[in-house]
Amino acid sequence: QRTQRLKIARRRLRDARETLYSHFGYMGLVGTSKPMRRVYSLIDRVKDTDIAVLITGESGTGKEVVANAIHRAGARAKKAFLGVNCGAIPEHLLESELFGHVRGAFTGADRDRKGLFREGEGGSILLDEIGEMPQRMQAGLLRVLQDHKVRPVGGASEEPVDVRVICATNRDLAAMVEEGTFREDLYYRIHVVEMRIPPLRERTEDIPQLVDHFLGIFAARYKRDKKAVTRDGLKRLRGYHWPGNVRQLEHVLLNAWVLSEKPELDQDDFDIPDGLAGSALFSSLTGSASVTTSNHTGQRRTTTVPPSSGSSVRSSLSQHKLDERERILQALKAS
Repeated sequence: QRTQRLKIARRRLRDARETLYSHFGYMGLVGTSKPMRRVYSLIDRVKDTDIAVLITGESGTGKEVVANAIHRAGARAKKAFLGVNCGAIPEHLLESELFGHVRGAFTGADRDRKGLFREGEGGSILLDEIGEMPQRMQAGLLRVLQDHKVRPVGGASEEPVDVRVICATNRDLAAMVEEGTFREDLYYRIHVVEMRIPPLRERTEDIPQLVDHFLGIFAARYKRDKKAVTRDGLKRLRGYHWPGNVRQLEHVLLNAWVLSEKPELDQDDFDIPDGLAGSALFSSLTGSASVTTSNHTGQRRTTTVPPSSGSSVRSSLSQHKLDERERILQALKAS
């Protein structure tokens, strides 16, 4: 009888969580669609463990936001959440970024540096775009995950570390293992639980909530009145395929919010490109990469690394759109 009561209580708790998710989202994540509720449920299952989680999904789906939600919902929430884009930093700098270095280890190393694994002591680290990590670095990461110790670049001894490591990628790591470009042993080490973040085209019912969320952010950030979107405007947004996912939606809304003088945004206010131009444009707007960190007080540190000058998406159209976006942001800062 006691076991039966416990089962009933657990079922009621699960139902209550589902109701909460269906109305409000979860830990800063926006959306109440079935695919997103599955994500929330999985976060609940892993949040209080140190089980390795691999977050997968297309660019712009919000993998970093999900990783932050795992951190904030768990026992390590009061400690730092640190993140690095493994594909944005040259190999020799990535090693120092992760594991630290001692003074004099290389040219320009004029002081000791802890590195993210030690800076994040007690907290969580996001290794974003883990599939872009060079193979030599993969071997070093595997040793750290196995031994829970790091050796700074140029250092003579190892230092113990206690961090939760969350990885994210938009690549097919299993295929990379087959190709020999990603270590199989590291793959199984980081891939205990996979959390797939759905692309925006698979959860278009969340678009009205996302629109309201972003318009509220813009109004608060730039101290302007909050705008709304007409029914026809929402229809157009929901009908688009969004190759750049949530991040692209945010850019489109910001563009419309700044350029339109109307209190309501209509379908003609949205600069939504068509076909391949849309993908190229979005890639150009997000071509730079960054290292993002935050601590328990909410402070964040971002280091931006520019894309290579030979990037194929820098077409004349996408460059024009990028320049337009920069002008918009400069105008907002000046107002």
